[in-house]
Amino acid sequence: MQENECGTEKDRHTGIERMVPAGELELWTEEFGDPEHPAVLLLMGAGAQGVQWNDGFVRRLVAGGRRVIRYDHRDVGRSSTVDFAAHPYTVADMAADAVAVLDALGVERAHFVGASLGGVIAQCLAVTRPDRMLTLTALASSPMGTDMSAIVGRAMAGQAPADGELPPPTPELLAALASFPQRAGAGLEEYLTGRMPLWRVLHGPDLPFDEAEYRAMETRVYERARDLSAAVHHTLAGAAGSGSTEDLAEVAVPTLVLHGTADPMFPFAHAEALAAAIPGARLVAVPGMGHTLPAAMDGLLAEEVLRHTR
Repeated sequence: MQENECGTEKDRHTGIERMVPAGELELWTEEFGDPEHPAVLLLMGAGAQGVQWNDGFVRRLVAGGRRVIRYDHRDVGRSSTVDFAAHPYTVADMAADAVAVLDALGVERAHFVGASLGGVIAQCLAVTRPDRMLTLTALASSPMGTDMSAIVGRAMAGQAPADGELPPPTPELLAALASFPQRAGAGLEEYLTGRMPLWRVLHGPDLPFDEAEYRAMETRVYERARDLSAAVHHTLAGAAGSGSTEDLAEVAVPTLVLHGTADPMFPFAHAEALAAAIPGARLVAVPGMGHTLPAAMDGLLAEEVLRHTR
């Protein structure tokens, strides 16, 4: 639904969509709830669209008295795509995009909730732009400055982790990533067939896997993407670096670290390291959750975010 600046009360419950400027780019945004309520900005992970924040999770935050904003990063969904070879960008540039979203929607300060790479982006902003942040929630994330490309590279080469290095993704996930099909121009059914084995591993082994839920989510992603292949640029941006873990000692905003105990991408030691790096951070383990946000977790995650943003 495209809307002007004035949404009706009904629109606030169904979502008001806007394209907003971020430098020369345009970013798709959607906001819910009363604009007078405290704002929660949701930042998705690498290659993920804003709509992958579950509608049920969003509704629970709105019911708890929050104005919720989700958006598509550059290179995913309906936002602008970038010629990365000609115009490479970094996590810092993606962080500037998040600030541009707040500027365009007239939000001075917000509660930042970031998943995976979105959590790293939020950490960067907690260091560089604390004036725009009320609280930080890092979900299924890792400390900024962690060189995951080196960690993954060593693991795929069969080498032991370097001294003091955080653990790599699980062998099952490394195998799934190595065999992940990337054929350009795949039709919807081929695309879904290729994606499901990866989601099954990312979901983790502890909770029941609802394939229909993931197929519905990926169908939505497929149908609204400008260019599915552009999403890989987020991985390249992350590999270019995201600052220093030591900088997290400067973070003064209240911080919550939410992390699944069965996360195959960032084993739980990543959450422990992140919580230890930020003064006063609170660590909450989510039993059985992997590196995805299944609908079954909506209530628990929303409750934790509402408690933290109170």
